[in-house]
Amino acid sequence: MGVDQQTSHHVFEDLKDGGRIVLDRDDASDTAAVATIRAHMRDIAAAFARGDFAAPGLVHAREVPGTTVMAARRSAITYTPVDRPRGAEVRIQTVDSAAVRAVHDFLAFQRSDHHASGHEGHKGG
Repeated sequence: MGVDQQTSHHVFEDLKDGGRIVLDRDDASDTAAVATIRAHMRDIAAAFARGDFAAPGLVHAREVPGTTVMAARRSAITYTPVDRPRGAEVRIQTVDSAAVRAVHDFLAFQRSDHHASGHEGHKGG
């Protein structure tokens, strides 16, 4: 990813139509790290849209729940990168109920494995 995990924070939030992955820098004045996060999140959105979930598999050293369905239903899911003041997010949206369940499985695994929060403003476990 290219930024210090200890000085950044993740949010993996379930939403009715999918969810979102947020990565923010604790220090907004670290503009190089913020730019790195933004580029990383654009890369993640593009890879996921192609059905490529290799990065989460490498990070977690195993198949990540939900990714098989997300890859198979990639045409029914959109991944939109959004810049934020201290980083970026990837908004994941779909109207496909099986894809929503897969996205929620994926996000739940990420929350657990990263000890991250499920909503902004809350610290992870």
